[in-house]
Amino acid sequence: MKQEINVTVTDHELDEIRSVIEQRSGILFDATRERFFRPRVQSHLETKRLANGSELLRLKTSFNRYPAMFQALEKKVLPEMRMKKFWENPRSLRIWSAGCSTGEEPYTIAITIADAYEFAEAWNIHILATDISRSALDVADMGIYPARELAGLNPKQRENYFTRHGDEYKVKPKIKQMVTFAPLNLAQAVYMGRFDVIFCMNVLIYFTEERRAALIQRFFEYLEPGGYLFLGHAESVAKVGAGFKPIVVGDSLIYQRPATETVVRAATAQERF
Repeated sequence: MKQEINVTVTDHELDEIRSVIEQRSGILFDATRERFFRPRVQSHLETKRLANGSELLRLKTSFNRYPAMFQALEKKVLPEMRMKKFWENPRSLRIWSAGCSTGEEPYTIAITIADAYEFAEAWNIHILATDISRSALDVADMGIYPARELAGLNPKQRENYFTRHGDEYKVKPKIKQMVTFAPLNLAQAVYMGRFDVIFCMNVLIYFTEERRAALIQRFFEYLEPGGYLFLGHAESVAKVGAGFKPIVVGDSLIYQRPATETVVRAATAQERF
C-alpha cells in the first residue's frame, strides 16, 4: 500500500505554474479559472507523488526559460558592464545564480554572455551557482541534458555551446568553465564577496516574509554599486525597502543597487530632515 502524500500548493507556486503553462502552450489560466485550476494542479501533484508545487517546478526547468529576463541581461546589463569595466585589467564579471537547481539557469547566463561579448575569453568571468540540493548540483555539474530542455535555445546556440552525447546534449567546456557549482542554504547568511549581477529566480516565494526580507537585504549588500538583481515574475522587493531601484526592460522588471554616490546623497538628505 502506497503511503499517502499531504499535497500543498501555495498561491505563489500556482502563479509560477501558470507562467510555465503559458510560456509552453500559450494557454493562460487567469483568475476566472481559479476554481478548477488549483484542484487540477493538486490532483496532478498527487498523481506524480509530489509533495508541493516547488517539486513540480523543478521538473519543468529548461534553458532560457524566461527569455525576457535574459534579453534584459543581454541588451541592458551586459553592455553597461562592458562600458563600466572596459579599462579594468583584467576585466572581470562576477555573477551569482542563487537556487540554480539542475544548472539550466547559470548555463543560460554563460551562453548569453558568450553571445553578447565577442571576446568573452578575454574576460575573467565567474558564475557562482548554488543550490541546497546536492542531487540537483550533481546533474548540473555533469552538464548533460535531454533535447527537450534545449528547446528555448536557437539552433546556433545549440551548435555553438553543446555537443551530442547519445540522445542528449553536453555543455561544451568553454561554457562549463565559466560556472562553479556549490551547495548552499540561502536561509543561512554566508558572505561570498561582491557580485555584479545576482539571479534568484522563483526562490524567494518559498521563504517566509521575514526570511525573504533578510535575503533581499543581503543581496543588496552583496551587489557592487550599480549591480543588478533578477527575481522571478511573482517576486518583488517592494515590501522590503532595501534601496533597490526598479527598472523596466522590455517585458521584464529588474532591480539595480544605485551607485554609491546616490546612496550617500539619499542618506544625507534623510539626516537633514
